[in-house]
Amino acid sequence: MKKKVLLMGKSGSGKTSMRSIIFSNYIARDTRRLGATIDVEHSNVKFLGNLVLNLWDCGGQEAFMENYFASQKDRIFKNVEVLIYVFDVESRDWGSDLHYYQSCLDAIRANSKDARIFCLIHKMDLLPEQQRDQIFDDRIRELRGRSEPLQIQGFRTSIWDETLYAAWSQIVHCLIPNIRTLESHLEYFCRTCDADEVVLFERTTFLVIANAATVNHQDLHRFEKISNIIKQFNLGCSRSQTRFKSMEIRGSSFTAFIDVLTNNTYAMVVMSDPNIQSAATLLNIAAAKKHFEKLEATR
Repeated sequence: MKKKVLLMGKSGSGKTSMRSIIFSNYIARDTRRLGATIDVEHSNVKFLGNLVLNLWDCGGQEAFMENYFASQKDRIFKNVEVLIYVFDVESRDWGSDLHYYQSCLDAIRANSKDARIFCLIHKMDLLPEQQRDQIFDDRIRELRGRSEPLQIQGFRTSIWDETLYAAWSQIVHCLIPNIRTLESHLEYFCRTCDADEVVLFERTTFLVIANAATVNHQDLHRFEKISNIIKQFNLGCSRSQTRFKSMEIRGSSFTAFIDVLTNNTYAMVVMSDPNIQSAATLLNIAAAKKHFEKLEATR
């Protein structure tokens, strides 16, 4: 099952850097050596078994942008499942950014009216912290007004923190078929294990796919922080020519188990009941593998 994802925005907005971090295992500092995208770069990213993300990274130079809307509209904007439009928060030509965004919306409306639209206000780390909320809210408010009657979802992002994983996890979540079925099975697994929480990660990108919890947590960004940390650890293992398979993390009030669940996923199981032995949790994870492999094959 192939789903077309369009990645657009003005040149220098950070599209290729974020794509490289999520899908090509770059670390943030290494993206500085990436060159500008020329015209359109296509890549097919296998994601969760039979789901393939057909990613179109469109160069943002003005000549390319004008060409997309003048002579390539049918080719580029046809059959789009998701449009991701990236805005550089420090852009000095917001008016021009809005002009191209509006042209993009018109092309989407004409060729892929059911596409989901995500707007990423990027490079937020460059702003003083006390200004970030206000500037983000102002930009998204204006974009929502200009996008009507289409609905958009907005995210603040930076390649230097977990916000990038938060945004892309939400984006891919809407592309996964039968995600509600997967979530209901994960909830049952969580209750059966007497776990505080179970989180499912895609194995290559470590993007969060789904989660189930029996207790409330205060940190709303914990999944993305874990994604970032574990992916960096995994990259470190690769550089040492070793493979990351599983780990057990013990704290004063919890134990977290991260293990392969299917060929395409890792599961993190968080336990706080001191009466439940680690061996029992590991047995539950092992017992669930066949079930989730079968579930994944039917999607």
